[in-house]
Formats: sequence, C-alpha cells, structure tokens
Amino acid sequence: MLFISLAKYWRGFLYLMMPEKEKLRLDKYLWSIRLFKTRTLAATACDSGKVKCDSNNVKASKTVTIGDEYEVKTEQKRWRIKVTDLLHNRVKHDEAIKYYTDITPEEELTRIQYQAASFYTGKRLSKSGRPTKKERRDIDDFLTE
Repeated sequence: MLFISLAKYWRGFLYLMMPEKEKLRLDKYLWSIRLFKTRTLAATACDSGKVKCDSNNVKASKTVTIGDEYEVKTEQKRWRIKVTDLLHNRVKHDEAIKYYTDITPEEELTRIQYQAASFYTGKRLSKSGRPTKKERRDIDDFLTE
C-alpha cells in the first residue's frame, strides 16, 4: 500500500519537474487556434502553399516559435497573424484568440466587408416576381370579366 502511494507521488513529482512542451508543429497550431476546422485541412493548406512565413512557403512540420508572423489563406479571408503564445490543444474560440494577434491589413478587411455586402442571398424581393396562387386567381377573374 505504501509502495503504491509513493509511486503515485513520484509520478506526480516527475510530471511537475518536466519542462514544458517546446516543440509545436505549424499545422497543429493553426488547428488549435481555430483557423482550420481539422488538422488535416491545416496540413493540406501548408503543403499547397497557402501558409507563408516571410513570403516563403512553409511545411506543416515547421516548428512554431513565439513572435513568428504567418500569412494564412483560408476560404473566408487572408489572415496575417503573429504568434503570441503556444497552444497545444484545441480550446474555445474565446480562449484561442489570446494565443495570436490578428495583424491583417485594413484593405483585406474592407474587401471582406464589401464582399459580404454584395453577397446575393437568392431571396426575391417581396411582392415581385412570380404571382402567388391567389394573385393568379384574381388575375384570371379580372380577365374573364
């Protein structure tokens, strides 16, 4: 019994004495700060040249360090982020935004707002277009009279 409790204590002591995780892959970081929905999508983006560091394409296995600046092209927008802290696990969005600084240029943000404003939803304006069944009956009654 004493041996088991000492083993638990020793394991906990070793855990406390271990240094923090120093290495963090770029694809895992982009996934954990919620720029990509899956880690596979983040790795694919890195391999296809959509993630750049200092205007150079980077691999998914690149080690992330604090202070790095990355240009990330997603479906929604072109991000420009600066790493402020390392995040190893995926967390809520409210907590994830504390681990990077969004330094996206103002021109990109205005372009996104313009695209959103000009987006056509497909809904027609009220009282325009094809008549309803009731309106067709009224038109038929009017024409037959």
